[in-house]
Amino acid sequence: MAEIIVQGFPYDKKSSFLKGASKAPPLIREKLFSPSSNTFAENGVDINNAGTLDKGDFKISDYFEIEKITSKHLDEELRILTLGGDHSITFPIVKAFAKIYPRFDILQIDAHTDLYDEFEGDKFSHACPMARIMEGGFATHLVQIGIRTLNTHHREQAKKFGVEVHEMRDFKTENITPFKNPVYISIDLDGFDPAFAPGVSHPEPGGLSSRQVIDVIHGINQKIIGADVVEYNPDREIGELTVVLAAKIMKEILGKMAENNSKI
Repeated sequence: MAEIIVQGFPYDKKSSFLKGASKAPPLIREKLFSPSSNTFAENGVDINNAGTLDKGDFKISDYFEIEKITSKHLDEELRILTLGGDHSITFPIVKAFAKIYPRFDILQIDAHTDLYDEFEGDKFSHACPMARIMEGGFATHLVQIGIRTLNTHHREQAKKFGVEVHEMRDFKTENITPFKNPVYISIDLDGFDPAFAPGVSHPEPGGLSSRQVIDVIHGINQKIIGADVVEYNPDREIGELTVVLAAKIMKEILGKMAENNSKI
């Protein structure tokens, strides 16, 4: 019986600058199972034997269908990894999780806080999901890592919602406060330095290395209840650097989720 569901939302209608992220989910899956590598995560877990069921991709016309589909999958199983798509998908996914899990924290890897109250007149823009999550009380605590685009509004929003922001300019892994609740991970691939992930719509130099992010994932001390990997834009790709990284991160998250099945 499956313990972890994989679902994909090829959706980028809330992207503010460039479209393209809707093409990502099948490409990440293809690379995950490429013969160029194997299916073992670094912790020794073979994700082929990790109790994972891939439900495939869901093409949606209504943004709020994302919450309904996620809720249905949460009724069947209790943990989900989602492939996006732009970062707007995280809000309805987390809203669905909040119906099942009364308390959980979010770890966000990102160059941007995504805390805009609204962006270009859209409160559900990919620049706003964390504002919607925190104002609705859908997560207990939000930890952001890799941030390097803070403006005045972001700082005000972070203070308002009690967000733990780790700016890239002074980031140290040991400064991350240990999580007190189950964790949902949201990986925006532009959190990585463009040298590691050029295939994104909003590249921001000075970001995280692949090793830093993998170490952060491995160091999570609580059960991982869900995750998403978003904002891969194949139209901006160089070689296959970004999709290989996205698949690697997906594999490490699945491995970690399988490893901590027994955590409460």
